[in-house]
Amino acid sequence: MNDTNNPAEKAKPKFDWVTQRSSCSLPNVFKELRSQVEQDIKTRNALRPNHSPYEFSVADHDGGFGVFLKAKDLQMSVTFSLAEHAIFVRDDKGVAMFEVTLTFDDRGECKLNVNGEERDYWQVRRMALEELMFRGH
Repeated sequence: MNDTNNPAEKAKPKFDWVTQRSSCSLPNVFKELRSQVEQDIKTRNALRPNHSPYEFSVADHDGGFGVFLKAKDLQMSVTFSLAEHAIFVRDDKGVAMFEVTLTFDDRGECKLNVNGEERDYWQVRRMALEELMFRGH
């Protein structure tokens, strides 16, 4: 029972779990993931030596998006697609690398899960793109 005469209770902000839970949706996380991947690609392209024979890009792909490595004799990609219950990450042969699911935890935080483990956005991006971006390093 709340004690409305207690000043500490009045000063304590109410947690809006409904709004927070609503934002913890696969479409919202997918959109944020794409935005962060686009920034990663800009950063990685900026780190290439001058006159590099390769380039990275992001483009819409089969209802999701793909990250592409293009070089003279090589083209590779990783695709991200949004499904009803997960975000799927696949290599350029269409083989599943992993899937991302969401959990809204007891602290009111939206958590990304891969293989049963909590991951931050950057960890998911690294898992998906490290081999593509740093192949041969």
